[in-house]
Amino acid sequence: MSAEKSEAYTVWKRLEQGRKAKAAQGGYVGYGSPAFGQKTINGQLVEEPKEQEVIDLIRRHHKSGKSLQQIADWLNLNEYKTKRGQQWRRISVKRVLDRLYGKNPRISGVKPLSSS
Repeated sequence: MSAEKSEAYTVWKRLEQGRKAKAAQGGYVGYGSPAFGQKTINGQLVEEPKEQEVIDLIRRHHKSGKSLQQIADWLNLNEYKTKRGQQWRRISVKRVLDRLYGKNPRISGVKPLSSS
């Protein structure tokens, strides 16, 4: 292994260890943007209240028996947007439900946003 590759590997290894340590302490390690309903404040994942309200709406519509497409259509009709400001699609609704019901969990450590 060349000296350059060895140094790059050492740096990569240190960064990876740091990310794992931060995640173990409940911190957000920055793999992509936070999931819908979450945001970062000072490197910590916290709930995003307005998005949490949308998640609750999605959950209630799903429990009432509406399809993913019906939920997406309702959200769009009522001018709710995704985290990136786009219209809702059924796959976006599915991803929210999968995270909500633990089928596709993101990194843990989300803390409720305190109202202080």
